[in-house]
Amino acid sequence: MRARVIGAGLAGCEAAWQLAGQGVEVELYEMKPGHFSPAHHNPGFAELVCSNSLKADRLETAAGLLKEELRRMGSLLMECADGCRVPAGGALAVDRDAFSRLATQRILAHPNIRVTQERVASLPEDGVTVVATGPLTEGALAEEISRVCGGTLSFFDAAAPIVTAESLDPERCFAASRYGKGGDDAYLNCPMDREEYERFHAELAAAERAPVHEFDVRDPKVYEGCMPIEVMAQRGLDTMRYGPLKPVGLRDPRTGRRPWAVVQLRRENAEGTLYNLVGFQTNLKFGEQKRVFGLIPALRHAEYARYGVMHRNTFLRSPQVLGADFSLRARPGLFFAGQMTGVEGYMESAASGLLAGRHAAAFLRGEPSRIPPPTTMTGALSRHVGESPSADFQPMGANFGILPPLPERIRDKRSRYAALSERALRDLDGYLNSEK
Repeated sequence: MRARVIGAGLAGCEAAWQLAGQGVEVELYEMKPGHFSPAHHNPGFAELVCSNSLKADRLETAAGLLKEELRRMGSLLMECADGCRVPAGGALAVDRDAFSRLATQRILAHPNIRVTQERVASLPEDGVTVVATGPLTEGALAEEISRVCGGTLSFFDAAAPIVTAESLDPERCFAASRYGKGGDDAYLNCPMDREEYERFHAELAAAERAPVHEFDVRDPKVYEGCMPIEVMAQRGLDTMRYGPLKPVGLRDPRTGRRPWAVVQLRRENAEGTLYNLVGFQTNLKFGEQKRVFGLIPALRHAEYARYGVMHRNTFLRSPQVLGADFSLRARPGLFFAGQMTGVEGYMESAASGLLAGRHAAAFLRGEPSRIPPPTTMTGALSRHVGESPSADFQPMGANFGILPPLPERIRDKRSRYAALSERALRDLDGYLNSEK
């Protein structure tokens, strides 16, 4: 059995490792050191481009649960990370150079993996391939991926924040569509009076933004076409009120009157556990998003499943073209992995590679793919990629909002998260044991 993996980042290394561990001869293609993307500098594999933190490691956190699931599924990169730890409190942080060096050594030493250092410009037309070329994929390969996927490739990620439904203040929001059109279950409305709005506007206009790299935004028209909410605020006191915060067609049931301004939240998933802030594309720093958006009364205690981002990010409209096993529906044997599939984060990318590698190996054996249970973080991320009903699909990292709720309501957040993690690991162990 043979397979190709294109890209030796986090997802590509995991995919190659999983395939090789199941007896598949893997040809791993990596363009470095002959060619570097604008964000990469280290010639080694599994380069950590931004932070050296892999987020929280505690089991009662979504990031910690994902890492524990990866450990139990035989993740190469979790082994490397655990071997390269540096002090970071409750987080798992690594010496990034040592991490890349160890991952590279393990890949090069595997007898079933052969590395070819060249830039791939086209997709193989036969056999099994895992494409893991990352969010900065460009040129001829990006064009071919877009063609094969029916033109569903996005080159810019302008995403509004997503909050959990249970963290909203039910006394300060109401369900309704403008003028009663479209039903009342699609939107939650967060009203503000004049004083609340003007305070929010002032803080938003002055809030600190994240730095934008030249390679993130090359076309000013793109940036203008999805204007950050903070830029809109700087253009005038009432600009947002005539834009995404317009209150027309809505009445606050508490007052019986039209609010001064309204922030609308749209359902992000079928279960109604996640909502995104309509029109709130933003480039504010994450801490500033939590602080400033917390001035919206209904969002004062909001928990964020993901913060808003604006950067260059080549990703697929995955639910339209991929299955939950990361395979292209229109072309059996072609799998995708990494951030380009719609997962976001270091270990989320690694998880997608691990899963794509496992599913590709099953395909080679003529066996059906087995998706991890939806109660697990790996299973929930798989379903986000292959089954998300959102009309505006956006990348998603690990968060408890994408897991099915517990049968019983646990009010204490830490206890609830611990229970979700306990259920996930119990179900994952059952899934893994059934493979033996």
